[in-house]
Amino acid sequence: MGTSNAKAKTAARRAHMEELRKAEQARERRMRLLTLGTTAVILVGLAGGGWLLIDNAQDKEEAKAAPISGVKSWSKLTQNHVDTAVTYKMSPPVGGDHNQVWVNCDRQVYTKAVPNENAVHALEHGAVWITYNDKAAKADVETLSERVTNTSYTFMSPYEDQSSPIVLSAWEHQLKVDKASDPRVTKFLDKYVQGEQTPEPGAACTNGMTP
Repeated sequence: MGTSNAKAKTAARRAHMEELRKAEQARERRMRLLTLGTTAVILVGLAGGGWLLIDNAQDKEEAKAAPISGVKSWSKLTQNHVDTAVTYKMSPPVGGDHNQVWVNCDRQVYTKAVPNENAVHALEHGAVWITYNDKAAKADVETLSERVTNTSYTFMSPYEDQSSPIVLSAWEHQLKVDKASDPRVTKFLDKYVQGEQTPEPGAACTNGMTP
């Protein structure tokens, strides 16, 4: 009788251990599936994020490549250093012979006119020059001044001899607008600040001259 009871207890213990083992295996399978599922979600998220970054970069490049309405362009402008005054084909000038010293053009807002010859040298370095005359609204001048102080490779100055209240000039390219709120202002800055038109990309916009 005793032997039978012992065998029964042993069998029951083995059955219980087997149940525990199966339960543990099932739990491990669930954990593996959960881990795989979580990993897949993370990978998909990363892939999606990667594609989003790529798409955003492509959108920016396409925006830069797109033509901007109203931009006038010139080509094959000379780049000689001279010590004399230069007569330019356009006003303000967007290229041509210029002084060997550039005007400081990194977030610079000038309240007085700057010499053409030094400004053109700054354009050669990839800067955008924003000019305005007395027809520009005071609020627009203030808005553009703030924009320039927050944008590297830009400078701004009054310029009476221009046909539009506000003009944006880069090397070989120019845009005339009436208002600072014109959406083409942002497009022009995005495209031409250190843009593909720059004859000397990466050249300094500091350590030049301040009128």
